[in-house]
Formats: sequence, C-alpha cells, structure tokens
Amino acid sequence: MPDVEFHLVSLTGTGREPVTWELPPNVYRHTSVPTWGPRPGRAHAPYGGARRRFTDSYERLLLAVLDPDASCDFGEALYELAELARAGCLSAALRTESALRSLIWIWTMPHLTTAAACPTVHDALTATDLLEHALRPLGARIPEDSVAHAVSGGLATLPALAARELDGVPFLLTEHGIYLRERYLGHRAGDQRWPVKAFMLGFHRELTALGYRAADLITPCNQYNRRWEERGGADADKIRTVYNGVDPAAFPHAGPEPDIPTLTWCGRVDPVKDLETLLHAYALVRAELPATRLRLFGPVPPGGEAYRTELEKLAAELGVTDGLTFEGRVDEVWRAYAAGHLVMLSSISEGFPFSIIEAMSCGRTTVSTDVGGVREAVGDTGLVVPPREPEQLADAALTLLHDEERRLELGASARRRVIDRFTLRRSVDAFRTIYRELAGRDEAVYEPTPETVADWTVELRDPWYQTGATDGSGW
Repeated sequence: MPDVEFHLVSLTGTGREPVTWELPPNVYRHTSVPTWGPRPGRAHAPYGGARRRFTDSYERLLLAVLDPDASCDFGEALYELAELARAGCLSAALRTESALRSLIWIWTMPHLTTAAACPTVHDALTATDLLEHALRPLGARIPEDSVAHAVSGGLATLPALAARELDGVPFLLTEHGIYLRERYLGHRAGDQRWPVKAFMLGFHRELTALGYRAADLITPCNQYNRRWEERGGADADKIRTVYNGVDPAAFPHAGPEPDIPTLTWCGRVDPVKDLETLLHAYALVRAELPATRLRLFGPVPPGGEAYRTELEKLAAELGVTDGLTFEGRVDEVWRAYAAGHLVMLSSISEGFPFSIIEAMSCGRTTVSTDVGGVREAVGDTGLVVPPREPEQLADAALTLLHDEERRLELGASARRRVIDRFTLRRSVDAFRTIYRELAGRDEAVYEPTPETVADWTVELRDPWYQTGATDGSGW
C-alpha cells in the first residue's frame, strides 16, 4: 500500500531484537515496546491521591478478573490504569507492597475458588510480575490522526484500546490465530501454580472480550475465527472476513517434483506447530517408504533453541535422523515448497496459514491438521486430518505419495483455488477500503496502482491456471 503511511508499534521481548525485514518507505516510524527488561517510565510509584486512585482502579480490575459476581467493569478500570501508564508510573505502582496486598486480599475471599487453592505470597509475586509485564503496552501512544490496526488479539490491542477510549482513535482488530485459545494452550504447559494460571487466563479472557466489544471493526481471516469472536461478545454487524492473500507471481508453480519422495514443512520452529506429531508421522511413513525425506524450512525464534533440541532428540529416538534436515530460513520461500512432493502442516492452532496458501499457489498438494481456517483454505485440494494424530497424518501422506495422478491433479486445483479466492490483491484492496472507511474517507474513489494492475495481469495470464497443466508443460 504505497498510498498509505504506517507507524509500526511492535511488542518485543527486550527491545534489542533486530528488525527482520527491510521496512518499506511508507513506514515512517517504528516503535518497539519491550515487554521485559527494565521497567518503563518513572522509577517511583504514584503517591497521595494518585496512589489511592491506582489502588481503587487496580482492585476493581482484579475483581473483574477473579470474581464474576462483583459487577466490576474491566474496561473502565483498564482505561484508568492506561492514564497511569501514559504518565509513566504504572509499572512502579504494580511493584508496590500495597498492590501485592490487594491481590492477596481478593484472591483469598472465601467465596472464590482461588481461596481453596491457598495462594502463597510467592504466587502473588509471580502473578503481579506477569501482569506488570503484560500491561506495559498500555503506555504506548498511537497518533491521534490515524487508524489503530491491531493485528493480534490480547496484548497487541492494549495501545489501540487506550487510543480509542482516551483519544477517539478508530480501532480495527484483525486476528490470525485465536489469541485466547493459544493462551489456554500455552498456560496448560506452564510451570506456575493453579492460582497464577487462573489469574492470568482470567485477565486474558477479560481483555479479549473487551477488544471484541470495543473494536470499531473486526476483520477475521476466516469463518472459524468469526465464530470464536461472536461467542466472545463481538457484534456480528462489526465483523467482516478478509482472507489472507498471496501474490501468485511471487509463488509460481513449483514445477517438476524431486526424484526422491520428499515431505516439506515451512514455518517457525515453535511448539504450537506441533512438530513432534510431524516427526512421529514421518517415522511411520519411513517404515513403508524408507527413502522418504523430511525437510523443515524456517527459523528458530529467540528462546526456541530448547524446542529445536527436543525435536533432534526425538528424531534420534525414532531413528529418522538420516532423512531429516533443518534447513533454516530461506529467502525465496517458494523453493521450500518446490523441494517436496507434499507440503505438511501439523499445527495445533492456526488462523488462515500463509504456508498453506503459499504452497497451494505453488501447485503443491497439502496434508494439514484441521485447525483454524485450514479446511476453509484447502477445500477439496488437499487432505485434512485431526490434530495430534500422527497415524492419520502419515496415512494421508502415504495415500498421496502412492498416487501420483491424484497428487498432481490436486496440486493444479490448489493453484487455481488461490488465484480464484486468495490473492494478495484482494486482501490489500479490502484493507485499503477499510482504512479509508474508518478514517472517514469512504467517499474517496480508489484508483488501482500500476503494481495492482500488473498483479491482475499475472493472475489472468497464469499458464498453469489456463491449461491446468500438472507436469510443467504449462510454461
């Protein structure tokens, strides 16, 4: 969107992380908001009347999270804390003894389920510390003459919520994965005690619901997300599905398959991708087709090194190390899809995964788990199986590896499906229209750029789309 200027606000770990991509000229500013590292703002907590206001707001927030019968307004309390965050003293206030006492007092109210778990002072310190880090984005300022577009639920909505309430900035929410569902998945494996988990999940639940209610418009990337958002309290009239899209020219048909049976996977090496299930499925495929290779493309994010090591140990235990390779990040992602006969996806949570529609654009057949909008993306052009079922994942892969004709036909259908439904042009044009609408410029007439016209031309002239070729002859 060269005609739109962007100020990126990114939630980071320490703020020292390098920017992965080269930012285009229309990104006029990039602000990093560290959620860890040194505390932001002033070193001293508020005092006097400001301290009493903090305690009152904080206790109402705690009651909204922990006591459903308290009738406290989570949003109202959050917005009051946002003003403290903007003044630079929220983090220090949350580190005070009085904040700790407030949590312990409410936690141990006899009628609450948390009281039966006998939360300790250590639990209270842990929960308060987690909340302090989670609330740091509240202090990030968004320009008042803009549209605040949060591209995730949860913590990413905090600056947008504050900007909408305190400055009247329009708020657009786009969810890819379902943030709240992923918090439940993540906390299940956490090492905190139950009172801490209950507290943090309650906070995320209230924050998610507030984001759904407060957003001026919600643009899920699939119907699966839409159902979650409606159940979470979003007004159905404020929801408009915008599918993710890819550029068919950037992801051309991959051409002939490799000589050796090969499965490929592309993404970040992360537990939510459930690569353990993929490795177990690969071992089952190898038992029937010993020559089969598995190539994993994608980076290990900071902090994910231990997970990569676990996967390597599992591969050794399964006896598949000789056929498995971790390829790392690739500059031309389409080559990752071209490297195999099938593209695999084993995730336990997804939105509308780019890896699937990119692979489809490359004319490769996919074997995926039935999460998020995967089935919506794939349609009848690939095989979809339940998550965490390595036997079914392996059976689907073997079925297609043994049936070349079907595999190639599905790959050709997959590319046609992307060109018909999931192009980058459609997605970008939808968001450009939404930005103008929220900014009060919906009367403006959109004139396509030369780049967009070229994109349309590529789609219309795509030889694989015209001929339906599956063996490379379309070129």
